[in-house]
Order: sequence, then C-alpha cells, then structure tokens
Amino acid sequence: MGVALTRATQWSAAGHGTRTLEVTPLNEAILTEIVMFVESFIYKHPQEAKYVFVEPLEWKTDLDPSAFGSGYIVSETTVNSEDVDKSGQPLLFLSVPQIKIRSFGQLSRFLFIAKSTKLTEAQACIEANRNPVAKILGLDYKVIDEISEDSSVLSILDKITKDDDPASETKMKIAMLLKQLDLHLLNHTLKHISLEIRLNPGTFKNDIELLKRFSGKGKQTVLEFIDYTSDYEFSNGCRAPPWRQLRGEICYVLVKPHDAEILCVTCSKGGVFLNGGKTDDEEEVNYERTGEIYKDLVTLLREKSAIFSENMSKQKVRVSEGQQKEKDQPDETPRKTEDATLRKASTASHRSALESSRINLGKKQMTKRLEPSLNWKTTVDAKGKRSSVRDTQGGKHEGRLEKPRPSILPGIAQFRKSVQKVEDIISDSTSESEEDEEPSERRKEANADLPSEYWQIQKLVKYLKRGNQTATVIALCSMKDFKLAQETCQLAIRNVGGLEVLINLLETDEVKCQIGSLQILKEISHNPQIRRNIVELGGLPVMVNILDSPFKCLKCLAAETIANVAKFRRARRAVRRHGGITKLVALLDHEQNSTEPTYSSLYETKDVEVARCGALALWSCSKSNGNKEAIRKTGGIHLLAQLLKTSHENMLIPVVGTLQECASEENCRAAIKAERIIENLVKNLNSENEQLQEHCAMAIYQCAEDEETRHLMRRHGGLKPLASLLNETDNKERLAAVTGAIWKCSISKENATKFRKYKAIETLVGLLTDQPEEVLVNVVGALGECCQEQENRVIIRKCGGIQPLVKLLVGTNQALLVNVTKAVGACAVEPESMMIIDSLDAVRLLWSLLKSPHPEVKASAAWALCPCIQNAKDAGEMVRSFIGGLELVVSLLKSDNKEVLASVCAAITNIAKDQENLAIITDYGVVPLLSKIANTTDDKLRQHLAEAISRCCMWGRNREAFGEHRAVGLLVRYLKSNDANVHRATAQALYQLSEDADNCITMHENGAVKLLLDMIGSSDHDLQEAAAGCISNIRRKGACSHEMNSTSVLLHHEPPHTPLEPAVQQKHKTSHCLI
Repeated sequence: MGVALTRATQWSAAGHGTRTLEVTPLNEAILTEIVMFVESFIYKHPQEAKYVFVEPLEWKTDLDPSAFGSGYIVSETTVNSEDVDKSGQPLLFLSVPQIKIRSFGQLSRFLFIAKSTKLTEAQACIEANRNPVAKILGLDYKVIDEISEDSSVLSILDKITKDDDPASETKMKIAMLLKQLDLHLLNHTLKHISLEIRLNPGTFKNDIELLKRFSGKGKQTVLEFIDYTSDYEFSNGCRAPPWRQLRGEICYVLVKPHDAEILCVTCSKGGVFLNGGKTDDEEEVNYERTGEIYKDLVTLLREKSAIFSENMSKQKVRVSEGQQKEKDQPDETPRKTEDATLRKASTASHRSALESSRINLGKKQMTKRLEPSLNWKTTVDAKGKRSSVRDTQGGKHEGRLEKPRPSILPGIAQFRKSVQKVEDIISDSTSESEEDEEPSERRKEANADLPSEYWQIQKLVKYLKRGNQTATVIALCSMKDFKLAQETCQLAIRNVGGLEVLINLLETDEVKCQIGSLQILKEISHNPQIRRNIVELGGLPVMVNILDSPFKCLKCLAAETIANVAKFRRARRAVRRHGGITKLVALLDHEQNSTEPTYSSLYETKDVEVARCGALALWSCSKSNGNKEAIRKTGGIHLLAQLLKTSHENMLIPVVGTLQECASEENCRAAIKAERIIENLVKNLNSENEQLQEHCAMAIYQCAEDEETRHLMRRHGGLKPLASLLNETDNKERLAAVTGAIWKCSISKENATKFRKYKAIETLVGLLTDQPEEVLVNVVGALGECCQEQENRVIIRKCGGIQPLVKLLVGTNQALLVNVTKAVGACAVEPESMMIIDSLDAVRLLWSLLKSPHPEVKASAAWALCPCIQNAKDAGEMVRSFIGGLELVVSLLKSDNKEVLASVCAAITNIAKDQENLAIITDYGVVPLLSKIANTTDDKLRQHLAEAISRCCMWGRNREAFGEHRAVGLLVRYLKSNDANVHRATAQALYQLSEDADNCITMHENGAVKLLLDMIGSSDHDLQEAAAGCISNIRRKGACSHEMNSTSVLLHHEPPHTPLEPAVQQKHKTSHCLI
C-alpha cells in the first residue's frame, strides 16, 4: 500500500507546504479500492482484524459522536470503544475533532458508521498518515523507495524464517495482505493511465482517417462521410480553439451515418460525446455536451448507428490489415519473403488461404514485439521420482536453480497450444490401449527475456523447500497471488522443482500446507504439459487419497485439481486404477457427507460444494469408456439423478455434463432411462443459464436414440423449449446441441408433427445458411427426419428450403453429406419438389457422390437417387445423360458394404424400368454381379436384391443368365425369412425367373413349391399373385418331371384320412383358381 500511495496517487502543495490529495478520477478510484479493502477486512480476516497497530492512525474527522452506537462509550465530545488492548487503552478514541484508531476491526466499523462520507474520511486519514504501513506494523516495514519491489515479499519471508515466535504469524499475514493491496492498487492505476494515454490527438487522427477510407455512398461503407469542423491544426495536433483545449477538448467532427442525421461529435482527452452541433449561421459549434461520454469514436458510432456497427464488423479484417501495415513497417522485408514463398507453393485456387496466412503472419510478428512467451522444457525423469520428492520437504536436499530454457515465438507457441489441445481431445476419444505421450519440441531464447516474476517465484520455491511451517504457508500464499495462469509463472515453478515440492506437501499432515499446495496445483494444472508432469510425478494417487480426508475443503480442492488433470487418457486411467472413481462417486452422496465425522473449522465447506466438485471431476473422467462403466457400476448414475433435482446451477452443469458423456454408452443409457432423468433434463432446458441448456440438450441428443426416451420427451413437454431455443442463435455451441436434440427426437413421427405445430421446421430452414458445420449437420438431419411426412415436405418447399439443401451437396463433411442426401431424397418424393431439384441439377450432384470414398455417403446418395428417378419426368433420358453414370452404379455392386449394396440394388431397380438403360447395365455385367451377392443373410439386402433381379429379368436372356450363375437356388432360401417384404420381393423375382424351364426345375429341386404354396393364402395381394404365378409356371414348364407330376397330384387331391382345415382349404382353392 505504501508504494501505491507514494508513486500512484496525485498530490498537490497547498497552504503552508501541506500536501493534499488532488480531486482526480485516479485518486477517487484508489480511495474507493482502499475503502472496499478495509470494509471487508473484518469478516474476511477476523483474526487479523483484532491485531493492535504499533501506532494509532490519527486524523481530524467530521463525524459527530452521536453517530456511534452500541459497542462504544459515547459522551458529548468524546467516544471510546469498548474493545481495548492489553494495557486497557481503547482501540478507537474520538475527541472532537481528533480521532485515533488502532485496529483494522475498528477501522472497518468506523467506515460503516461514516456511510456517505467514508471517502472523505479515508482521504483525511491518508493525508494525515503519509506512511500508514509503518504505523500499523512498525518501522521494520516502512516503505523505502530505494528498495526494489521484487525483494519485498522475500524480505518478509526472511523475517519469518529468523523469528520462531508463533505470535508474529498474524503480523506477517497482515504484511502480506497489505502487499497484495499495494499490487492491486498499482494494477488499478495502470488501467487508468493506459486509458488516458490512448485519448490523444494522434489516436483520434488515426481513427478518423481510417473511417474516411471506409466511408462513401455504397451499401458496404460504414458512413456516408466524416470530416473535421475546422481545417486548421495546431502544432500540438489539436483542432479545438485554445480556450477549449484548456478543458481537454481536441477536435470536433461532423459524422453522417447511413441511418441517422448528421452528428456533431466532440473528441476530448476524457472521452467522446455529442455536442449541441453547429449554430444556425454554420460558423460556430455549440460546445455543450448533450449525451453520454464514450471511450472512443467507434464505440459512440456503434451505439448511434446499427448500419455502422454491422458494416464495421464486415470491415474488421481489412481494418486489422491497415493497422498492421502502420505498426509493422520494419518487418516488411521478411513478410515479403514469406509471401513470395507462399505464392510459389500456391495456385490460383488457394488465394483465399494465402490471404489468411498473411493476416496470421502479421499477428505473429506483432505479438513477437509486444509480449514475450515462455514454454516448457522436459525436466522430469520418469524413474526414481517419488524418492527424490520425499527428500525435498525436510530440507535434506536443497533445490538447485536450473538454467531455464527460453521460449519460442509466441505465435508458434499459441499454435502449439492449440495443437496440444486438439491432441488431448483426440486421445480422449480413442481406445485406452493407445499411447499418446510425446514430448513437445521447444526452442531456446535468451534469459534476458524472462520477466521478474520468474525469479521471484523461484526464490519462493526455495523457501518452500527449506523454510519452517510458517514460512511455508506464507510462501504458498505469496505464490498464489501471482498470475499462475501465465506460462511464465508455471515455468518458474516447474524448472526449479516446485511441482515435486507441491506434490510432497500433499502427503503432510498439515492442512494449511495441503490447502495452499492444492490451490496452486489447481490453477497451474490447466496447462497440458503441467498435467502430464503431475501424472509422471505420481500426483494423482496422492490426490485420490485426499478424497478420504475429513476436511471438506480439501476434498473439494483435490476433486477440482483431478478434474483439471484428467483431461487426457493416461490420467483418467490412473484415477480409475487407484480407486478414484469410487471415491468421487461417494462425494456425490449428500446424506453420507452430512453424517460422516468431520472437523468443524475454517476449512469447512458445504456438502453441496463437495458434491459439485465431485461431479466436476467425474465429468472429466467420464470421457473414457472404462470410466463410464465404472461410474455406472458404483451407482454414480443414481446419485447424479438425485443431484439433478437440485436448484444450484453450478452443481447442475457438471452433473448434466457427466450424464451427457455417460449417455454415449448403451448400458449407461439404460440406467439413465431407469432413473427417469429425462423429466429433469426437460425442466432444466427452461433455465436461463446457457451452458446448462447446452449440456441438457446434448444429454437429450445422446439419449434420444431410444424410442422410449423420445416418447418421454413428448410426454414431459420437452419439444416446445427445444423449438423455442432455435431462435437464439448467438451461442453456436448451444445451438448445435439443441438442433442435435431436435434431430434425434424428430425420428418419431409424433414428435415431427409437434415440431411442425411449434413452427420449428420454418426456423430450421432459416438455419441452413451462415452456420458452422456442426450446426448444419444437425439441422439437415432434423429436416431429413421431418421430411418423412407430406405436410413437412410442403413447408420446406414453400419456405425455400430446397435450394440451400442442394447447395450443401458440394461440401466435404461426411456427416453433413449423409444427412443432406437423405433430406433431398425425402423431398424428391413430392413431384413439385422434384421439379425444383431437377432444375438445380441436384441429381447430377447426387450421382457424383457415388464416387465418395466414404461408404455411408455412397449409400445415402444411392438411396436419394431412387425417388429422384421415380419422380423425374423423363427419368430414362436423364440417367443416360450422366456420362459413365450407369457403369459407376454397376461397379458399386463389387462393394463389401451391405448398406451400399442394398442402396445400389434399389437404384438399379428404378434404373431398370427403362428398357434402354436395362440393356446398357446388362452389357456392363449387372447379372453376374447381382448373382454373386445373392448368398446373403441380410434381409434388407435380400429385399432390394430380389427386386433388382426381378426387374433385370425383363431384358434378353437375363433369366437364363441368372440361372447359369446359380442365383435361383439362393433366392429360394429367401422364402424362409421372417420378413414379409423379403417374401413379396422374392416371390416376384421367382415368378420372373420361372419363365425359364431350367429355372423351374432348380426351384422345384430347392423346395420352392411348398414354400410358395404356404404364401398363396397371404393377405398381401401382390405376394399371393406372384406365388401363384410362380407355381403355375413350375407346373406348366416342368410337367415332364416325375417329381412335378407327384406335386401335381398333391395339388389336385386331398389326403384320404386327414381333413383339411378351412384355412388350408382356402389356400388350395385359391391356388387352383390362379393356376
């Protein structure tokens, strides 16, 4: 606090040399921060608030004695506090107007009493006590400007290590708290100073010139015009008259937005605001402010003009390029060299990628000059780690400062961070038997680039290694106050062996040390490399053991740290192997947590927080399949279901996130369904928390694969909130989850009808443009399911949805292509929609997708072609117009994928309706290829294969060819299937094949007559007719056979001893008539 008051505050001389604080925004901000610190001191630090100052803080107050109430002895002119020190002196003494205060507790109460005059009292106190730290703690702590700030914390630690008196601990804690306040005030001051530095003539001139470049009459311009009211510029860069410059005003600008009247704007050091405009004679400006003050010109214009805001966003990249050229002139040569290299490696089709590379390169070079970056080197030896770790705590081995490796360029560092993050995600989704631990390659840079924080933290780590208990606690508190999210601080801890010490502290019995260590590990474990180092040093088993601690605060910190560390597969596996899943699941149990023996202390935490942290850790662990099963087996799904009923949003997010991950496994989905979780997921869809809505929608997306879940969603009213969330498109992650849930729910026709009622289909059509691919995949999937109903197909056509669907056929995303082909195919069932599809040349695009390397895309494209061929006006000519198209379709019969084969057979069935096309595919060898795949047991493939064979029999001697390729006998086996569709298609194929006498003999030898005879009594008229016709052909064309004669006798004569049942009599009657 002393440094901030000495260097940051603005003082002025007044009267007889007495210095006072100036009335400035900066001083007011500093006083406000100090008041907030003192007010909260009494309840944030109750023990330290009782500490008695070495000397009282004394000043003249305007407060009247009557303002004091209980806790004080009040007279007409004096006030004494009832709280006294060891010598009986009151901690607060007021003798109007002089007041003396000797503790933070009394300072806090005094400010509460002062109410609206607290800032005035704080100012008077600081003016009268220029060095308050010396009065509070003594002259040993007096701020000396010559002492560097880097040594202040370390000097306090030196005092602690030399002083073993336990009573001094409170004093040291206050010293650290005041040091933290000092740093906070200095950072707060920097923000104010940086704001003032920005607002200068040069800044306004650059902004106005830049806006002029993007102004004009066009629709894409940001403004119609912008110009100064005066052409004269003073030597200091200002255009305001000298008497207005004294008020901080710099210039005046006339601005004409596209959607507003002309604005007259004052640009000043304190901000930008609207003035009264020009007077009637157009000569002078009415300088009076008429609106709010904004931080810069662009912010004001964004507020006043919607068109400016929209067009400015479009110009964002161009503006960045313009600023980049001005800032990076010295780097122009290397940039040109890089551009030349890129141009050599690029063709005309890659120009857009080249522009993106230029922008990114500029960003890297700018970052290089502005901010250093530090990256990791590998210092951990996998062997013998634990023994060396245990030796550090007792001071047996003193830490040796290693020569730190310098950093690589920040741009590359950021790129590698992104790559590392992607690798983590990929590894989490892969099999747990794979290995993904590869050390990252790093480059060196000079030690001169290391900031002062690096060396300060390394010194603190030394105190952790060799200090006593008090020094260790203070060092941990000091380390926690650094910005541990910065890579610099993490590198300092790691390079000097701080990780080993922090993990070793977890094995001590001192709760304070464990808490401090976990707090630091929790912050730094967000770094991927730190996570791996913690696992290599054996930190996870220790954290898992802490989950059994009686202190709930420790449980929470350990669980949160595990949640951060378990971001990659090896860590998740380690948690499971050391029994962590069972212990984390136990944290979810409210009742168990409330009845187990615990210690009531400063470290007590509510059961709700313990359960939240446990759920957070399980969320990270549940990304591995083995952990999902472990969670289910230990009763985690049941406990998560119980927690889902709570109203705490912070709890609900990790709970729903864990359920979402577990729902990807079939066994877990069954457990979720048994716990009746869907109702609570629907309830939380109506929450105002976007993250909670997102995870609920994702959980529904995973669970809605099950038909019963889709029914429950409809019964509990979950479809309406999903439809309403479609209108909120700003949060793309939530939108992707919501559209995914709608997609899976719309598989049920009843749900699709409900979505039509809620106008969701029109909204889905509107989302087909300007959305990321993860959203488009789900939107198109939902439309594909809704298209199964006639009314929905009409809505999509009337809303103009076919055109954007067809445009998506040229993409490369596999999942998107599968869904969009299904949607286009469903729309093609309607003749009017088919006309639009044909006019957009969508059939050609579908046909081209048959060349895709992905079987799913091939199959979906072939299925989509079937309704297109059925409903096209001149289908035969259209198909022949695709050069090589028929040969491509026939060649797909060589595929090993059953879905591809079934879809291609269906397409051939429709193609073969045209005799000329049938002749062409016969020449391409369709008969032997169809015969080759006839030996299948898949009913879906059997049905469409039989239909294709039936169609192909109608050309030339294809019937005989099928017999020669031994397809007939295989087809007879299809009649034994349990699928009625297979029966019908097979009977029709056999009927066509039975026109050849040799095929009739083959059918009879394979027992076709008996099987067909049973089908003559079917309720399916087409099956009846095909079966009877086939039997008729077999009887007629195979009459010469002795066996056929026997069968004929069987058909005409009843058995003498066993009367036929009525149903069988009906079958024979029908067969006689048809034959």
